[in-house]
Amino acid sequence: MSHIYVTHELPGERIAELGQHCDMACWPGPGPLPPETLRAEVAAADGLVCLLTDRIDAALIDAAPRLRFVSSVSVGLDHVDLAAATARGIPVGHTPGVLVDATADTAFALLLAVARRVAEADAWVRGGHWRPENAWSPDFFLGRDLAGATLGLVGLGAIGRAVARRAAAFGMRVVGWNRSPREVPGVEPLSLAAVLAASDFVSVHVALTPETRGLLDAERLAQMRRGAILINTARGGIVDEAALAEALASGRLGGAGLDVYEREPLPADSPMLSAPNTVLAPHIGSATALTRRRMADLAADNALAALRGERMPHCANPEVYG
Repeated sequence: MSHIYVTHELPGERIAELGQHCDMACWPGPGPLPPETLRAEVAAADGLVCLLTDRIDAALIDAAPRLRFVSSVSVGLDHVDLAAATARGIPVGHTPGVLVDATADTAFALLLAVARRVAEADAWVRGGHWRPENAWSPDFFLGRDLAGATLGLVGLGAIGRAVARRAAAFGMRVVGWNRSPREVPGVEPLSLAAVLAASDFVSVHVALTPETRGLLDAERLAQMRRGAILINTARGGIVDEAALAEALASGRLGGAGLDVYEREPLPADSPMLSAPNTVLAPHIGSATALTRRRMADLAADNALAALRGERMPHCANPEVYG
């Protein structure tokens, strides 16, 4: 019987069904699976069901001679060495489609929170600063209007398009750039430089690839409209965090809402922790109960198909099937 290793307990019924068709072991915790434990477990595994926090690099794949498939509970696969897996003929599954609305909601929640200074106001109230002598004034926690403002989308995939629909409901003008030209109703296509220059808010929705790593570097952040707000729910490596923190500290940019970072968890010495006008979330873009169940179900479906010797329904490297 095939031996499958699962790197974290997962919700949903499909993962239990997977366990009926193989010898399945799961990391019990507490905390995330240590890399050395992952390496030891995968060495004897025929299949792996993993999370985006698990580094599946070439060395790990080389140390797993029996490995026949990898099924990741994620859309992005920057934690998996796809080239190494493909070279071994190992299909890699992922979970596209199911987290579009949840992530779009998170992007818009961050946009609203930064624009209306929600986290700052909450901390002010909880800190005991709201007293009769300063209960209200005309300039009390002034924020930014969304209606009539311009939202720029960097990436017009499914999540970017979902954010565009939400922006339209708020009466925003929406402009966008995509690496390959794409017509999206309600979105005015512009070059990346023009999107950055025209937008009061910029929201990032491209995948992290060698071409997009560092896409929003110091030079491109300087192209943004003065006082603009940057939102990133895609991947941290797309934005130069040191340059972003400097732009915020200088007042060049007006704020930022981030759910993703180049290093996760965010290190204690990150400049973003002291940057002004920021809302920082711990990578919760897909964190709804329904979305996580759907992601786990898709990952289990990919694994079940691989166990049966069938094509994964959501395979990121379909060339392994010839």
